[in-house]
Amino acid sequence: MASEEAAGQLFAADALLPTGWARNVLLQWDPSGRFTHIEEGAAPPAGVLAAPGPLLPGMPNLHSHAFQRAFAGLTEYRARSQDSFWSWRDLMYRFAAHIAPESLEAIATWLYVEMLETGYTSVCEFHYLHHDPSGQPYADDAELAHALLRAARAAGIGLTLLPVLYQTSGFGGQAPRSAQARFIRSTDNMLSLLERLVPTTQAQGAVLGLAPHSLRAVPPDSLREAVAGITALNPQAPIHIHIAEQTQEVQDCIAWSGQRPVQWLLDHVPVDARWCLVHATHMKPFEYAAAARTGAVAGLCPSTEANLGDGLFDMQQWLAHAGAWGVGSDSHACVNAAEELMLLEYGQRLALRQRNVLASSAHTQVATATTLQAVAGGAQAAGRRIAGLAVGQQADMLALDAQHVALAGLDAERMLAAHVFASQRSSALHSLWVGGRPRVVAGRHDLHDKAAHAFVAARQATIAAD
Repeated sequence: MASEEAAGQLFAADALLPTGWARNVLLQWDPSGRFTHIEEGAAPPAGVLAAPGPLLPGMPNLHSHAFQRAFAGLTEYRARSQDSFWSWRDLMYRFAAHIAPESLEAIATWLYVEMLETGYTSVCEFHYLHHDPSGQPYADDAELAHALLRAARAAGIGLTLLPVLYQTSGFGGQAPRSAQARFIRSTDNMLSLLERLVPTTQAQGAVLGLAPHSLRAVPPDSLREAVAGITALNPQAPIHIHIAEQTQEVQDCIAWSGQRPVQWLLDHVPVDARWCLVHATHMKPFEYAAAARTGAVAGLCPSTEANLGDGLFDMQQWLAHAGAWGVGSDSHACVNAAEELMLLEYGQRLALRQRNVLASSAHTQVATATTLQAVAGGAQAAGRRIAGLAVGQQADMLALDAQHVALAGLDAERMLAAHVFASQRSSALHSLWVGGRPRVVAGRHDLHDKAAHAFVAARQATIAAD
């Protein structure tokens, strides 16, 4: 890449600010990579780099299981008379059993390069692969967490690391399955891990949070103790949880507790704006209203939810209660920020048999409205100052290629619409910066070839071991 010096400035003829589109915008940031000055209606200063097209805020990816990128595309065959999330999970467990630390680092490095090349500038890593294949801790109990930290540092992507607490195989404290041995930690052990990771994450500028895997995987007492523990460590630490993803999960939760998953969580745990409710696909109207009131973010992963047959989140219900939301690539069947926005809108269209469902009163263009909302919600879920092109926020941004055939000759807002709905999406992205540092230039990351080669080798080694 070009210079690693973060302090700098950029001129954009068009930029998408948190309030909407602005013309002739001068952006300046300090050596820490935070915006210090954003001026609309500015004259282009001599010698200052000009963006090659409309400038957009970087998109946070609020949900990732990095190792699953090497598994994407390998389950698209019928293994049972009727496949489901649960049959997919069995295949995923088989694959996860053979991931080595060096393989995880190679897979994650390539994934993070892909994310940067397709518009994500940060990622929330929901990390539950903790131990060796037999379930024994590595000599360094944080070995696999460190592999993810190294991968993020090498690629230059912002990171929120969310070690996952996983203890049981089902509601009511069912014993974990042998295939889950790599995931299991006691609550005390998890809190010790978090304490050990604080210096490393702080040194890298990463945020450390906690991810109770799900209500079926974390008993009530452990959930309360873990939330209290991470809160004592850092009262602002983000907390993410899988919830209400599958109808069977909802039914099992009702059988166990008499309540639906989101209903139970809100009644028994102090959910607030630090929380990200990942998927939350199957809720009743009263749950949408109650969950939105907490200030929690809905973590939506349209490509994975479609791939796994989860169902559709009711965005109209959520938005009616002013709920915050963001997008993630989860299992990485798709790694593209714009494509997640497209799939989110298309899912709502299919459910409602309407068009332009996610346009807002403030922004009639769907691409503009969803980009701004997903950036704001994703930043909240990440627990990082990455909420767009604004003073005090990190200088995470990307520029579209105004000369791309799908965009050329259009005004800026229509260029974004074409990027989301009418291009190959990644092909129209020209440049990307994280904390003011250029990470993608002319559509390519400088680690692209090296990281791709290492990824292919890691995937082949993992498949061969099965």
